[in-house]
Amino acid sequence: MKRLASLVAAGAMLLTLCACSGSAQPSDSPTPEPTPTVEPTPTPPLYTNPLTGEATDTDLSGQKPVTVVMNNIKVAMPQQGNSTADIIYEAVAEGGITRMLAVYQDPADLTTIGSVRSARDCFLDLALGHDGVFVHAGGSHYVYDTIAQLGVNDVDGVKGKNASGIFYRDPNRTPGVKYAIEHTMMADGAALVENLTAKGIMGPHSDGYVYEMDFTADGTPKDGQSANTITATFSSYKNTVFRYDATSKVYKVEQYGEAFIDGNDGSQITTTNVLVLQTNYSAMDDGYYSDVKLTSGSGYFACGGKMIPITWEKGDHYDQLRYYTQDGQPLTLGVGKSFVCIVPASQPVVAE
Repeated sequence: MKRLASLVAAGAMLLTLCACSGSAQPSDSPTPEPTPTVEPTPTPPLYTNPLTGEATDTDLSGQKPVTVVMNNIKVAMPQQGNSTADIIYEAVAEGGITRMLAVYQDPADLTTIGSVRSARDCFLDLALGHDGVFVHAGGSHYVYDTIAQLGVNDVDGVKGKNASGIFYRDPNRTPGVKYAIEHTMMADGAALVENLTAKGIMGPHSDGYVYEMDFTADGTPKDGQSANTITATFSSYKNTVFRYDATSKVYKVEQYGEAFIDGNDGSQITTTNVLVLQTNYSAMDDGYYSDVKLTSGSGYFACGGKMIPITWEKGDHYDQLRYYTQDGQPLTLGVGKSFVCIVPASQPVVAE
C-alpha cells in the first residue's frame, strides 16, 4: 500500500513538472498585424480667391476687384505691380501695339502700379465683366462716350475723376530723358485702396453678381497637345511667348525678346493658365483705334505644358467671359493666375 501511494505521488509530481515544462514552450499563435495609419482627409480651404482658386485668409469673393489699364509699349518697360495681378488681359490698342488690363482681387496686392495708360473699349468691357473698379489715365473719345452712356464710376488719372491722391509722375521716369511723359503715370496702391474705399467705390459686388470661373488643382487638359512653348502673335510688332517650367509648373512670360518682369522687384511674370482668344479686329471709324470684338470665337487653353482648342463668348458690356471645351462643357482652369491674349484671328498661334 505504502509503495503504491508513493508511486501515485511520484506520477502526479511528474505530470505537474511536464505541465509546467509545456507552458514554457513558445506559442504558435500568429503575431497581430499592425493597425494601418489612416491619413487625414485634407481640409478644404475656408476661403478661396475667385479669380485664381487659391486659398485666402479672408473672404474676397464678395468684393469688387480693381482693374488697371497698363502701358505695354517697349519704350515704357518695365511695368510695375504686374506680378501681383490675378489675371492679365492683353489686346491691341492701335497700330499693332498692345496694352494690358491687370485685375487684382485682393487689395493687399496693390502696390506701386504702372505705368497707367489710356483706356480702350475692350478693356472697359473686360473690367465690367468682372464688376470691377476701372482705373485708367485718359482714353479714346469712344471709351469716354461709353463710360458716360453706362454711367461707369471710373478712376481717371488724366481727367481727375475719383483720382485724388492716387496718381503721380514717377521721378525715376524723367520725362524727355528716357521716357515720354505719357509713360510716367503711376498709381499708389495703398492710396488707391484707402481713397476709393472711403468713397464707396471699392466695396461689395453689385447685387446678383456671381463669378463663373471653375478651378481644379491640376488643370492640365486631358489629351492636350504638347505646349511647352506658346507664341501668341498680335501683330508684326508684338507677340507674347510662354515657356513652361516643369519644376514650378507655371509658364514664364516673355515679350520683346526678353523676360517680362515686374520693375518693383525684378521678378519674371508667371502664369498657371494661358488662354489665347481669337477674334475679329477692325479699325474704329476714325481709322486709327482698334475695334476689338468681344462677342464670341475660338481659341486655345494651355496648362501644365498641354494645350487644347476651346471656344469662348462674352457678349454685352457686363457679361463675363466664358470658356468652353470643344464638346460645349465649361472649361476648368488650374488653380493659379491666368494670362489671356486676345489676338486677331488672322494671326498664328504656335505651340511646340
